[in-house]
Amino acid sequence: MLAIVTILMGIILDRIRDELLSWSDVTAEPHRFGGLEFRLHKRELGHIHGDRLADLPFPMDTRNELVNSGRVSPHHVLPKSGWISYWITQGENDIPSVVELFRMRYDQLKPKTSLKKA
Repeated sequence: MLAIVTILMGIILDRIRDELLSWSDVTAEPHRFGGLEFRLHKRELGHIHGDRLADLPFPMDTRNELVNSGRVSPHHVLPKSGWISYWITQGENDIPSVVELFRMRYDQLKPKTSLKKA
């Protein structure tokens, strides 16, 4: 049973990683506290510790909305910061929620296209 769980967990991280790396200008590298960190240019989108926890930084108002909605928890180490933690407890069922959080962060950080006046 443990081997099956381990295989599934690797699949979860692989699917999240593959999705995030399909977005324009997103890169992945080892995170300084373990796990895999995703960046848009030089800014961190967030990181995943193994297949059990995703941590992402947000502005405090967004962080508070997410925490108050029950979708995420305050960061497990820095609970008073803008960082949030999403505990991956439902296996593959958590993938869309994790990807959605990274998409929110990506949309906040991606450069806004400037409209040229005709």
